[in-house]
Formats: sequence, C-alpha cells, structure tokens
Amino acid sequence: MKTRFILILLLSFPFLLFAKGSYQEPHDFIAQAFNSLPPKPSVMWITGDTKDGVKKIMEHDLTSLRLRYWGKAQRTAWVLDEIGKEKPITVGIIVNQNQIEQVKVLVFRESRGGEVRYPFFTEQFLGSQITTNHSLSQNVDGISGATLSVRALKKLATLALYLHKKSQFNHEE
Repeated sequence: MKTRFILILLLSFPFLLFAKGSYQEPHDFIAQAFNSLPPKPSVMWITGDTKDGVKKIMEHDLTSLRLRYWGKAQRTAWVLDEIGKEKPITVGIIVNQNQIEQVKVLVFRESRGGEVRYPFFTEQFLGSQITTNHSLSQNVDGISGATLSVRALKKLATLALYLHKKSQFNHEE
C-alpha cells in the first residue's frame, strides 16, 4: 500500500523527477565552444562603471569582484549563475561578434522551471544583441510556470552581451 502511494505521488508530480539536473560540466562547455582547444581564461573585473552596468542588468550586485571568461578573436564564452526562484541556475553563453551564438543550461537546481533548458526556449536568444538601455534586442517568450527561471536566463544573456562589449574580444567596427 505504501509503495502504491509513493508511485501515485511521483506520477502526479513528474516535474519533481526531471527539473533538477546537471546537463554539461562547465569545462566541457568551454572545450566544446572552442573545438576542444579552449584559450586560457581571461578575467573581467567588476568595478566602476562595469559594476554599475552589471547591477542595472542583474538588479543586484554580484557576489564576486571578478568573472572568468574565455575568448578568441571576436568570440567569448561565459559560465554564469543566477538564482531562479531559490537556487542558482548555471548557464553557458557564447557571444560572437556582439550577438548571442549559444545559450545552454549547464546545471539546473530548482524543482520547477526546468523547461528553460530545452532548445525550443534557448534558441530564442540566438542572434540577440544588447540595446542601449541594457536589454535584449529580441523578444524572448516566457514559459508558464517558469517565470523566475526565464527571467534568470534573460538576465544572464544580457549580462554576457554587456560583458563581451567590455572585453578585449569586442572589435566593433
């Protein structure tokens, strides 16, 4: 009887079984981003006007004074975290020539909102740029029941674009 109750409970709440997960290790994401030949990491210091821009995008200060990232030519790769509802979501983002090339959820720790890891959602970011008022140039449709996870990914995509523009790999014409 107890086993039957647990089975019914688990089948009633399938999102509890599948939302959380580690989908790719950050070092594997970086290696894949640079065809298994990642450059040495660079460091972005979060001070002065950079700190102000980060706070405007994230709506809070970062816990770190510096961020590690990887870059080559006009392309950068970022592994960033943001809280969804209660726990951090780790996302890998590639920016190429000031546009989003890839967004990938690497680790999702929340019990709900895991749909943000699927390509139908992350592909909405492709080609997006940052506007002068620090937002994404393209609309990203939300997902019912995943509002905070969607918001976290939008912030991280915008942050990666902002930091790319501040990096040594931004070669605007």
